[in-house]
Formats: sequence, structure tokens, C-alpha cells
Amino acid sequence: MLRVMGVIINDAGPHQVSRSIEVNAPASELFAIVADPRRHHELDGSDTVRDNVTCPDQVIPGARFTTAMKMFGVPYRIASTITAVKPDELFEWRHPFGHRWRWEFRALTPTVTTVTETFDFSDAGRIKNALRYYERTGFAKGNAKGIEATLTKLRDRYNE
Repeated sequence: MLRVMGVIINDAGPHQVSRSIEVNAPASELFAIVADPRRHHELDGSDTVRDNVTCPDQVIPGARFTTAMKMFGVPYRIASTITAVKPDELFEWRHPFGHRWRWEFRALTPTVTTVTETFDFSDAGRIKNALRYYERTGFAKGNAKGIEATLTKLRDRYNE
């Protein structure tokens, strides 16, 4: 197991970037933040997520939300579809190109949780040249740094 500044680098398989960290907070509290897309800007360590989001009243598989983003100085909007929800354990959504963002929460004690964030671009292969794009542009490596910053920010928020 490899650690970078307290962040565990997971071997999630090909076309996935996954990191974990321990946070001094209950799984239910951490899940509540992630399962509310309007709050994603509070977590973002990549500095790409903005706070302008439309979100359904119920976050259930199949529901969609829209996020204002900014990358390389260019603002844009992205519509995502929620693909999996297990209260206090898992929240996942898919972007239009097929890649998924997954958050998993494993309670170690009532007040300590292992949080895992995964960028899974294995389904992006459905779109011609998408996998090659992610690999050649360094997107996966950039997302690894963003995930590490996000998890560190989350840990520091509760471990002060």
C-alpha cells in the first residue's frame, strides 16, 4: 500500500484512478455532503467545480444534475446521471462521455470513516478514441492529483 501525504493509492485496475483517506467524521455526515451535488464545490480540490448546480429533489439512480465547471480558464456546464446510491456507503454518477465518479464510505468506528474516491474511465471506451484521449492527455494523472487534493481537503476539514 502506497501513501502520499496520508492518501492511500488504490490499485483499482485499468482505466481507474482511486484514492482513500481516513476522516474523523461519521460516514453518514460525509455521505450527506457527497450525495448533495449542490455541495460538491465544498469538496473539490481540483478547482474545477463551481457552485452553480441544478439538482433533483431526490438523488436516486437515473436522476440527473447539472454542474457549472471551469477548466483551463474555460467555463462550461456538464450534466451527470446518478448511477448508484447506497445511503452512508456509496454515491456514483456518470458523465456524458461514460466516465464515472464514485465515492465510497466505510465506517471504521462511529466517528472515523475511510473515504474512497474513484475516477473510472473504463466505460469511456464506448466513445471512439475516448480511452486514448484520457491516456494521452494526462487526464487520468491530473484527476489523481485532484482526487488527492480533494481527499486531503476533506480530511483537514474534520481533523483540525
